[in-house]
Amino acid sequence: MSTRVNTSQIARAMSIMVVAMLLAPFMDAIAKLLATQHGVSPASVTLGRFVIQSAFLFPFLLLIWSRGTALRRISWVNCLRGTIMGVAATLFFVSVKYMPIADAIAVFFVEPLVVMLLSSVFLGEEVGWRRRIAAFIGFLGALIVIRPSYELFGWVSFLPLCTALLFSFYLILTRKFGGEDDPVVMQFWAGIGGMAICMVITALGTSVGSEDFGLSLPTGNQGWALLLGIGLFAVASHMLIVIAFSMAPASILAPFQYIEIVSATILGLVLFSDFPDLTKWIGISIIIGSGIYIFLREQRLERLARKVVEEEVLTSR
Repeated sequence: MSTRVNTSQIARAMSIMVVAMLLAPFMDAIAKLLATQHGVSPASVTLGRFVIQSAFLFPFLLLIWSRGTALRRISWVNCLRGTIMGVAATLFFVSVKYMPIADAIAVFFVEPLVVMLLSSVFLGEEVGWRRRIAAFIGFLGALIVIRPSYELFGWVSFLPLCTALLFSFYLILTRKFGGEDDPVVMQFWAGIGGMAICMVITALGTSVGSEDFGLSLPTGNQGWALLLGIGLFAVASHMLIVIAFSMAPASILAPFQYIEIVSATILGLVLFSDFPDLTKWIGISIIIGSGIYIFLREQRLERLARKVVEEEVLTSR
């Protein structure tokens, strides 16, 4: 069954999503700095991110508890969200260690299209053939971006694609269960799930001597400050995502993730002198164009649905 919410609530959700997407690439930039300049493995960065997230949110969890709000049972759904996010973030941080941030995010941009398709299967949101074709065209745009990246970075260029698929399931779970718990509670247990899976990943990585998946710690105050920063950006951006997806359908909010390319490109240029070439901009444009079409199509269907409801109300008088 398709979820319909009022226009003002959708507008607020869109605004919240925009802020979240402008903040999110700061995590990737910090992860790249830690991996390339401070010798911290991407898996360790992800572990630190979830440790800080859980530690930061724990006092707020106690505050909610002290006010007499009945905390639900340990939410295994939210722990599952965190587990998925832990694997996804680790893979993406490995990719940005080797790839320009904007390139990695450009490949990741296929994720909103995947969310739209998954929302049809798991959430019952209506997705017509036009939007399905647009999603396919967007995926072709992602392949255009991957092609030159694959020539330079090999299998690493496919990691953002894996991240996109995993993060899509994370967002679907967020949308489906987002209204059942307080956002702080959701993100705390998600942090616990992410921390647990990252401990497993780093333990396995250390046992096999993996540079990217083994356990390593920052050296010096700057490294620890960066690790703290990535945790705080993670808390802020993902709390906003949870709030937004609890207020509006996934198929409406997903295209707003393209805004990430703005801050990602700026950060990549300023910090690492990286900038997408012409071929990649063509692929990015195809992906974004597909997303914009899907968004406009959804908005048109939303207006038609409201018009039908209004006409039914008038005729029933």
